Amino acid sequence: MESLELIKNDAWLNPYQQAIKGRYEYFLQREKELTNNHKMTLSNFASGYLYFGLHNASSGWVFREWAPNATKIYLIGNFNNWQEKEEFQLKRLDNETWELHLPKDTLRHKDLYKLKLYWENGAGERIPAWAKRVVQDKETYIFNAQVWEPNNPYQFKNKSFQAKTTPLLIYECHIGMATDKERVGTYQEFIQNVLPRIKTNGYNAIQIMAIQEHPFYGSFGYQVSNFFAASSRFGTPDDLKELIDTAHSMNIAVIMDIVHSHAAKNEVEGLGRFDGSYNQYFHQGERREHPVWNSLCFDYGRNEVLHFLLSNCKFWLEEYHFDGFRFDGVTSMLYKSHGIGETITSYNDYFNLNQDGDAICYLTLANRLIHTINKHAITIAEEVSGMPGLAVKINQGGYGFDYRLAMNIPDYWIKLIKEKKDQDWHPLNIWEELTNRRTDEKTISYVESHDQALVGDKTIIFRLIDAEMYNGMSEIHKVDSLLIDRGIALHKIIRLVTASTICGGYLNFMGNEFGHPEWIDFPRQGNSWSYKYARRQWHLADDNNLKYKYLYNFDKDMILLINSIEDFQATPLQKIWDSEGDQVLAFCRNDLVFVFNFNPVQSFTDYGFLVAPCKYQTILNTDSPQFGGFGLIDDKIEHFTTYDKLYEKEKKEWLKLYLPARTAMVLKRIKWNKTKLFRSKK
Repeated sequence: MESLELIKNDAWLNPYQQAIKGRYEYFLQREKELTNNHKMTLSNFASGYLYFGLHNASSGWVFREWAPNATKIYLIGNFNNWQEKEEFQLKRLDNETWELHLPKDTLRHKDLYKLKLYWENGAGERIPAWAKRVVQDKETYIFNAQVWEPNNPYQFKNKSFQAKTTPLLIYECHIGMATDKERVGTYQEFIQNVLPRIKTNGYNAIQIMAIQEHPFYGSFGYQVSNFFAASSRFGTPDDLKELIDTAHSMNIAVIMDIVHSHAAKNEVEGLGRFDGSYNQYFHQGERREHPVWNSLCFDYGRNEVLHFLLSNCKFWLEEYHFDGFRFDGVTSMLYKSHGIGETITSYNDYFNLNQDGDAICYLTLANRLIHTINKHAITIAEEVSGMPGLAVKINQGGYGFDYRLAMNIPDYWIKLIKEKKDQDWHPLNIWEELTNRRTDEKTISYVESHDQALVGDKTIIFRLIDAEMYNGMSEIHKVDSLLIDRGIALHKIIRLVTASTICGGYLNFMGNEFGHPEWIDFPRQGNSWSYKYARRQWHLADDNNLKYKYLYNFDKDMILLINSIEDFQATPLQKIWDSEGDQVLAFCRNDLVFVFNFNPVQSFTDYGFLVAPCKYQTILNTDSPQFGGFGLIDDKIEHFTTYDKLYEKEKKEWLKLYLPARTAMVLKRIKWNKTKLFRSKK
């Protein structure tokens, strides 16, 4: 370890120095073991997908599988009438690996196949663990692996892509529900209809959910069965490659929501009892099943499991050109309790031996691998406990993630809206919550992700407006509604104060930028398998007769403003003023001044702040009519600071503004010659 920067940056970690060093040394030990004492690279080790699974070699077809508990294995499919035939029986190479060679003319593109495995006192059909294409029969609903060897496979046009991601502005999306039709959307529809919106709106990254194949659509992609197969619900592997390539042509990075924290319990479709044993990929005994998610928990202590998962990371980077990963369920991986019932009251709770050292080691190895393959790759940890060091470099004592999700922020907004009256929104509390983060780690701030939109919860707009949005968002049949006015105003203010205080990036779930109505509810028995709430109604944002356009316009201008500032997220963030009584907050980032009046009823005239002497111009105003505001502020007015001898030494002057109730504005400092101005007045 070059230095313990993690501890230098946080003295409270000093008592746990040995634990942090031990964590790093264990990572080095495992890396050395996996690479055969560094005789090969970690990337070489993580190339299992090039060996296992089905491959079209020059000499014919080659198939390999890891199944240590199996006694006999057959390849079955429509090419042999799903029969166990001698010429399709795999041979055991050693105690754990099986292999089969077939002539070229045996298999064809789109053929279906499975394995029939036998073990002591049992047998079963299985989809190969390394299958790269899995499809579901529309009539029987049965899943099978599929040969995918098109004559003209997709060729990437953008082979050395590197997006501008400072700041990282993420548009979280789900391909299936990105259509406005009551069905599953496709990769091609996303390319045609959604990517152009994202580009126009200024986001520089998309984070795609539910890519890895999952049997139950309603799991939102979090019950993965086939880790190397892109979900066929949305189209073909070539379609997904075209989507990523097209995004790259628009300078949009593509992040994959990867699920390595657990796996679906399915046995025929997934990895559950793949070779008849309970512990091939997963823990034995009580640790095998996740107590809340009804899924299986990987045993990260097994080298074969590390081989599988690390190879999975490399596969998506190399085969599909993803630009990185958002790792789901990191808290569940870090703790043997999966974080359930954990109460973090002191640093000791992060180092109390309830942590899973093998899982921590895997996450560190994964970050090392990903950034070795692509030094510009993006990794994000979804972690709620606040574990120190997640987004700190490995050689400084950290786990190596680039960012961590600021999961406290959406919870804070929900709690504030639910439990506090508008007059009890305290600016200092808002400021502290939005800026409460570790100084040595970059975070992704957000008001709401897909989590807050799921059935059983409510989006921010629905919490603010509720059922009145069904009748009150029309511009044709105008009905004065204080609830609608309040909801639109707060929706903009909440987003602006969250996005403008970032120290890494900002995230939005698709549709939430324009206040998409209602919740997300995937087809299930309880809703008669309806797709009504598992789609995005884009026409709401495009309809000039509806007020959704105001939120849509504001989000676009807000994101474009942030993206227009070089390294916006790294500019110094300094609070200028807060007043609990007035409910006013002001802060600056270099030449930009952000002013918020959270007061629901009181407007202020000539409200003053001390700022750097200069001329200031309003560049964003939530009260602008184009954003559904009342137009009480003239954005064309230039604001000049006024001299005060008391603050001469501090080189500060008064900036005095009109602040309408429940509004926010952004002003930019403009260079000007003060002497010349006074001379011209003479």
